[in-house]
Amino acid sequence: MKESVQDRPAVVCGADRPTARESAFPTITLKIFGKRERKNHMNWNIITDSSCDLLPSTSPDGRIRLTSVPFTIRIGERDFVDDEHLDTMEMLSAMEQEHSAGHTSCPTPDAWLAQFEQVDCAIAITISSQLSGSMNSALAARDMALEKNPDKKIVILDSLSTGPEVLLCVKEIERLIRQGLSFDDIAAHARNFLQKTKILFALSSFDNLIKNGRIHRLTGMLAKALGIWGIGSGSDEGKITFESKARGAKKVVQTLVSTMKEHGFIGGNVAISHCDNLALAQTLKNSILDIWENTSIEILPTRGLCSYYAERGGLIISY
Repeated sequence: MKESVQDRPAVVCGADRPTARESAFPTITLKIFGKRERKNHMNWNIITDSSCDLLPSTSPDGRIRLTSVPFTIRIGERDFVDDEHLDTMEMLSAMEQEHSAGHTSCPTPDAWLAQFEQVDCAIAITISSQLSGSMNSALAARDMALEKNPDKKIVILDSLSTGPEVLLCVKEIERLIRQGLSFDDIAAHARNFLQKTKILFALSSFDNLIKNGRIHRLTGMLAKALGIWGIGSGSDEGKITFESKARGAKKVVQTLVSTMKEHGFIGGNVAISHCDNLALAQTLKNSILDIWENTSIEILPTRGLCSYYAERGGLIISY
């Protein structure tokens, strides 16, 4: 079982320098009138950091607003703010041309606070607290917001993951909102949901690992030249580990599907984030549907943070 959010110590947020663990898918305003009273008049705010690959949006009926608090990605002398205006392809090109190691910075408490101050109630979801200090920033911002206005309702959820797993949680929260559940019930359901979801990743490029000294340059270059992919998963504790390797895209898809079977997947919801590799994401989708027809699969491109860690060609899958 993944450990509960309450049991997890806060992570100190600094410059979020990339580590081996850091290799790596929107906002709700609400006024509470009782558990199910006047539910059609509630406005909801879901707030994520930019580890979620969904862009900010508002539902057609205006009831659900999704917003994002950005990471900042430092490549050479350039800072790329991971908001809806980021040109991810430009950032990837800058990464590939830069010889020195880059790094990421998590959202500050002030960035989270700016979002919390705009709403009466919010459900916030962060990247795993084992990978970044974003959750620590969100918790600090929540305390500041409640000190100014004790009547606000704000819950912070540790995704214990990143990317598409955060996306699946957002979609689950939206589903619960449509069912008319209360704020507290939705928060409890979402926490439980995050205990059950899984995440896998497949990397075809190891440039960041080489630049940060995580693997030997010759080893990484040879692996890339031979078409060897690194395949890994997120642990129940919210850490990222490499588990196996595969040579060639066909073997990558087979390995990912096989791992889903081992994890007990029997169909349901799947999210696939890809870093400039829609063709392989579609191939994986088709392979999943060949086995589990009763599966809903959403494919979307990685935003800045997940692109930085997945690198060009990489996939991140959650279910």
